[in-house]
Amino acid sequence: MDIRSLTAPQGYSAARPATRPDPQTESAEEGLKSVAADFAATLQHSENTALAAMTGDADPHALVQALAQTELAVETAITVRNKVVEAYQEILRMPV
Repeated sequence: MDIRSLTAPQGYSAARPATRPDPQTESAEEGLKSVAADFAATLQHSENTALAAMTGDADPHALVQALAQTELAVETAITVRNKVVEAYQEILRMPV
């Protein structure tokens, strides 16, 4: 007798249906809040590093690294914004 055939019903009964939301995941609103907070923190960190580099307290390597992180964050935000605008325009083109 195959042992897998005995444990399969237990696995199926324990599996969560795909249509039911996972209670451990955060809501979309909380997710957007955390993304916005991370974006703002990245910009603030870069600004602080730039100010420290201008006064001589930070090395140029840290400044370049902070600026690269900020550039990546801004490019990501712009890409997300473009996708949202594109989706909105697609919805407007739908016939009612």
